[in-house]
Amino acid sequence: MAALSSSSSSSSSSSSSSFPPPPSSISHLVFFVRISGLGVSFLVVSWALNFKSSFLPQSTSQEGLIYAVLHPLLMVLGFIIISGEAILVHRWLPGSRNLKKSVHLSLQGVALASGVFGMWTKFHRNDGVLANFYSLHSWMGLICISLFGAQWLMGFMSFWHRGEVRSTRMNVLPWHIFLGLYTYGLAVATAETGLLEKLTFLQTTRNVSRRSLESMVVNGLGLGLALLGGNVILAAVSPMYDTLQRKLMYSSDRTKNLKS
Repeated sequence: MAALSSSSSSSSSSSSSSFPPPPSSISHLVFFVRISGLGVSFLVVSWALNFKSSFLPQSTSQEGLIYAVLHPLLMVLGFIIISGEAILVHRWLPGSRNLKKSVHLSLQGVALASGVFGMWTKFHRNDGVLANFYSLHSWMGLICISLFGAQWLMGFMSFWHRGEVRSTRMNVLPWHIFLGLYTYGLAVATAETGLLEKLTFLQTTRNVSRRSLESMVVNGLGLGLALLGGNVILAAVSPMYDTLQRKLMYSSDRTKNLKS
């Protein structure tokens, strides 16, 4: 009877150890990502709603003002924040791998659509594309969107196309991860150059003081984006979860060997 109870307890403990506990360290990093994302969202929405006159001259039509305000909202909220959530899907979302890949691909698709539409809001006017394509910010933005689209297509073809063999997907995976993180970092850097360009324009042509409320909001938004980008990349590359899984696999294999 004792042997039976000990065997049942050992089997229950081994079965419970087969499911890794939630990694608290990764949960903390994801929590910091969410907090910094909320702060960035609050700042960019406050800037767009409370300082509308800074985006276009007063003589511009209401439609043009809407498009000008949509640009920072779509690029920050739709492109940077949603793509950051997509990067971390495999870290926080429970469920099967297919579910995680589906959510990851869907969120990246939403981010890509937001980025493309956000760029179109700057180039849709009669001035044409070339009239707005002159600064480092615009060049970096075009490169970023192009890389993001190619990355999304590569991920779809490599990880969802059933004809691809497993070895091919394993060879592509490191490059997929690298390009994803590089493109995300490039998106944050592009947003920073846009904020600097806008703030310089406001301070030189609109007589906006360096210590004004709008300057503080824009500078705070830049700091928030830097913090958000660092947290996302740290949570994505953190080896803590992988180390925990390896320890659990090692202890499980060792228990099986001892029993045998």
